[in-house]
Amino acid sequence: MQEYDIVIIGGGPAGLAAAISAKEEGIDNILVLERDSQLGGILNQCIHNGFGLHTFKEELTGPEYAQRFIDKAKDMNIPCKLNTMVLDLSSDKVITAVNEEDGIIEIKAKSIILAMGCRERPRGAINIPGSRCAGIYTAGAAQKFVNVEGYMPGKEVVILGSGDIGLIMARRMTLEGAKVKAVVELMPYSSGLKRNIVQCLDDFNIPLKLSYTVTNIKGNERVEGVTIAAVDENRKPIKGTEEFIPCDTLLLSVGLLPENELSRNANVTLSNITGGPEVDDSLQTNVEGIFACGNVLHVHDLVDNVTVESYSAGENAAKYVKGSRFNGTKIEVVATKGVRYTVPKYINPENVEKSIDVRFRVGDTYKDSFISVYFDENREIHTKKRVLAPGEMETVKLTKAMFEKYPNCNKITIMVEGE
Repeated sequence: MQEYDIVIIGGGPAGLAAAISAKEEGIDNILVLERDSQLGGILNQCIHNGFGLHTFKEELTGPEYAQRFIDKAKDMNIPCKLNTMVLDLSSDKVITAVNEEDGIIEIKAKSIILAMGCRERPRGAINIPGSRCAGIYTAGAAQKFVNVEGYMPGKEVVILGSGDIGLIMARRMTLEGAKVKAVVELMPYSSGLKRNIVQCLDDFNIPLKLSYTVTNIKGNERVEGVTIAAVDENRKPIKGTEEFIPCDTLLLSVGLLPENELSRNANVTLSNITGGPEVDDSLQTNVEGIFACGNVLHVHDLVDNVTVESYSAGENAAKYVKGSRFNGTKIEVVATKGVRYTVPKYINPENVEKSIDVRFRVGDTYKDSFISVYFDENREIHTKKRVLAPGEMETVKLTKAMFEKYPNCNKITIMVEGE
């Protein structure tokens, strides 16, 4: 059995940043496991710009952003096993993996960092009636076809779901000569970033139909068109609002799911809201020595935020290997009244040196509202926000002074308030 101080599962932006951070903390015995044939993860197919504005203070494409970390990991001699699929992970931190070169291998780690990313929800998750004809893709699969493989999925396109990948693919397909008939969104708001709505839809006169969904797919061999309909407040189609749109392609951008099958095997507690692990302020899960970061923890809007989070996970995993333990009394952070979840879920005040950032998403669109933070019944933060939207992650900063002010605090509550 091979033994390492820290093993990172996933060689995308999260895993690479965590590995670099751990190495900078003085841990040499590190291994990155990546199932693909190259490092970089999903960024390799994200050829649009907009990455790195926070991290590098310049605008990069996805592959350029990833390459910065790939080069740095290479310069630091961090070993990576490519084409290596992790089959199992136990709660005592034993990894079972397989690749062509080594066959089945077992690896024992002192600490593990989960950085497996996320995957798209497929058609089967949303139960659209219609035949199983060709021309139905997830937006990410279409993105890989166009940007990496050089194939066009179709010429006349309808996109279901207004997540960032769906919005970006509306623009990409248009630039490649396709006609995007509409982007259809079940919710009364878009789940993508505002800048993507403007740059990918508005700039190309692509209609965004909110509170609509696809109710039927027509076609036998190939998609011939889709029927869309408006939905009521219960998200059920309204009779009489049906509209048929001829098309040869339907792209699905209907949500992302953190890849946590391995986490379940290790008895890691997962959030019912995010699908990712519940972590404390050190990004440690309920299983001691197992940390999580990036989209496997919760789906991020910006890769720059993934990098910050992953650096923290790598640093804390290194501290764990050196003997630090992130135990002690922890305060639960409760999300309520418009706030869907928070990361972290628990905070140990003793670990807060100066401040800690708590990230969260809201469950609806709010205008001229306030983000409030309560230490028990005491309101400590009350920040006005002109607009709050589910597609954009929010952050509140909790300072050491706040915890010292309420030494007997039992819970921290974050909510949206009207005034």
